[in-house]
Amino acid sequence: MIRPILIHPDPRLKKPCDTVAVFDGDLRKLAEDMFETMYDAPGIGLAAPQIGVMQQVLVMDCIKDGPPRPMALINPRVVWASEDLSSYEEGCLSIPDQYAEVRRPAEVRVTWQALDGSEQEEQFSGLWSTCVQHEIDHLNGKLFIDYLGPLKRQMITRKMEKLKRERARQG
Repeated sequence: MIRPILIHPDPRLKKPCDTVAVFDGDLRKLAEDMFETMYDAPGIGLAAPQIGVMQQVLVMDCIKDGPPRPMALINPRVVWASEDLSSYEEGCLSIPDQYAEVRRPAEVRVTWQALDGSEQEEQFSGLWSTCVQHEIDHLNGKLFIDYLGPLKRQMITRKMEKLKRERARQG
């Protein structure tokens, strides 16, 4: 089921999420809905708070050409980050049509739990690294615009407030 995506500013997007303790059918259904919502948007990553679910769940698939590689990460943690930084023009499904350069570690090692609760670990680089860091930020109540200067951040926030008013009038 495709779920509505929250648009910034929304207080839920700024709150840290709860750790997932129960690995059941509801969690699998949540991940399934998140994949469907992400692919429909279309996006390469989606965190649970973006659909109003305050749990540490993210989905991502950074394959543009070729067979998809959908990944669901539960309770993810960055356990190592490279000193090398990379810059990428990031966007966000909760901040539509706004993009900005963000510098992050070029590579990260992440541990998480799979949908069955098993422990996983992988090192990510390139777009995967940027994406997983961006989505983990969501789980901690941080948005990509929080890396920007105050003027650019305020400008984007005002655009999103206007977009939300327009959608409310149409809706």
